[in-house]
Amino acid sequence: MSSSSAATAGGRRNLYLPPPCHHLADYRSNAHGLAKPFRSLQPCLRVRPLSRPEIRRDPHEISRCGPCSAADSAGGGMGPRLFACLACAAVCCPAHAPSHADECRPGHEIAVDVDRAELFCCACGDQVYDREFDKAVVLAQIAAAAANASTSCPLPESLGKRRRVDYRPWAPDPQEWAAMRRGSSPLLLPDASDPSSAGTANTSTSSPSSPPWGLRGLNNLGNTCFMNSVLQALLHTPPLRNYFLSDRHNRFVCQQKGRRKKGSSGGSTGGDRRNPSGGSPVCLACDLDAIYSAVFSGDRSPYSPARFLYRWWQYASNLASYEQQDAHEFFISVLDGIHENVEQDRHKPQSQGNGDCCIAHRVFSGVLRSDVTCTICGFTSTTYDPCLDISLDLDSNHNFMNVPTMKSHACNGEKDLILSSQICGVSTLMGCLERFTRPERLDSDQKFFCQHCKVRQESLKQMSIRKLPLVTCFHIKRFEHSSIKRMSRKIDRYLQFPFSLDMAPYLSSSILRSRFGNRIFAFDGDDSDAATELASEFELFAVIAHSGRIEAGHYITYLRLSNQWYKCDDAWIAHVSENIVRDSQAYMLFYVQKTLYYKASEDVSAL
Repeated sequence: MSSSSAATAGGRRNLYLPPPCHHLADYRSNAHGLAKPFRSLQPCLRVRPLSRPEIRRDPHEISRCGPCSAADSAGGGMGPRLFACLACAAVCCPAHAPSHADECRPGHEIAVDVDRAELFCCACGDQVYDREFDKAVVLAQIAAAAANASTSCPLPESLGKRRRVDYRPWAPDPQEWAAMRRGSSPLLLPDASDPSSAGTANTSTSSPSSPPWGLRGLNNLGNTCFMNSVLQALLHTPPLRNYFLSDRHNRFVCQQKGRRKKGSSGGSTGGDRRNPSGGSPVCLACDLDAIYSAVFSGDRSPYSPARFLYRWWQYASNLASYEQQDAHEFFISVLDGIHENVEQDRHKPQSQGNGDCCIAHRVFSGVLRSDVTCTICGFTSTTYDPCLDISLDLDSNHNFMNVPTMKSHACNGEKDLILSSQICGVSTLMGCLERFTRPERLDSDQKFFCQHCKVRQESLKQMSIRKLPLVTCFHIKRFEHSSIKRMSRKIDRYLQFPFSLDMAPYLSSSILRSRFGNRIFAFDGDDSDAATELASEFELFAVIAHSGRIEAGHYITYLRLSNQWYKCDDAWIAHVSENIVRDSQAYMLFYVQKTLYYKASEDVSAL
């Protein structure tokens, strides 16, 4: 590809462009810039909601190649790309565009794609970029989307820059070593000079005969497999694990602060969600810290998280029972409990969407973007919502276009071609994400009030991911509840999911780029620099699966530690193959950013 301007584009990010096209530079110098030619094209610019701009003299015009009369895709079928010469407006297909540029040169090398409003050099046979041209096209699209200033939706300040979390390995000093030896069973580091430490060093390998440190069963306390499965995933979430093992939340210090706060306030008044019975305040982060200490103590015998269950019952009293609960509901409740405790301890609580308020949101919080576009005038209403996970529909029988497309995803170093559509009773995670980000027409009873038309209109809604968290949790909707039929059912559809996942196609920047086309003008939401592209690659490290019926099922967790898979079935831990994990009925999938996954794959004893 070529460009008329090199180096950078856009004030918010660095964009490295290919070498400039000398044909475009000659055209600019001979035509006194692109302003005059584009002014002649501006009346021909047609913008449809949630689609790229087109060049048409008439909205219903069907462009055809002059030499061969080939029609574009607007004429039905899959026609070739057509280019209109900026000098003489002659329309040619890719086969005849070079000959037109050669016969009519100089000055006829640059053309515009009539279906995409993108510049093309017929002599070089490649797309070219110009900042002024792209800016004019993008601004025309924005102006066409809404006719007044209220259409602009400024980006929240909290989303201007995503927080970069640096990896800082920790090594204890002599005083910390002494404190650990006095208070707990330390994680022994292998000593090359000590022959007796050879067996200890081997205990931290990832071989099936020697499970990694921190892999410990959890006793079932009576229909608590939902809790055990989520706790196993949280205990081995790399950023969360590093946070608690580095003593960033010390339960003894937190409890002392709670007692001092209680004394300064003159005692408990009762009715506090953190202190419902007038006793010690409920801090789920402290109870989780206690579980981390027990699990990573080196003891392999199953652990009973009875205190955590009791404290969670105090926090979520409406769910306090020995009945089976939903694992996803428990997961959200625990994260909310950690967040609420930190928020009440802060003098100036931060917004939940900021993602920096507590460790739960620093790890799991992302931001979703929702665009609702009026189908009559094109006005777009954009909202940003924080999320702790992404819920995906599994059933493909409703409002799904069965058009199969092939995508290549890396899985453990191998390239697998996976059918992105959902066919033959099989769903794919990529297909679910495509459906999640695909524009959908809202029902007639869901018409939104258009600020431009001043009435309720039919609209299109499109979701995208504005900010990716460090750890992305996908909740698969396997349970359906119908209030009309008064029945519930479980969807047993098989789900294919990759071990390595690229989230770039589902980001807001990618969705907007597909809408605006390939531009070097930085429009709202297009901030995908090199760091963002790197952060879009994720690795699977935990799978929570549900087996059985909806009223009598069982939860288990599969953990990927040091590139080995382990099945955590309450108190039982077993090494399993990848095929066992792939064949499970996944209910929750946990992906961590690839750079953090490789650092998490290091020996835990080196932390």
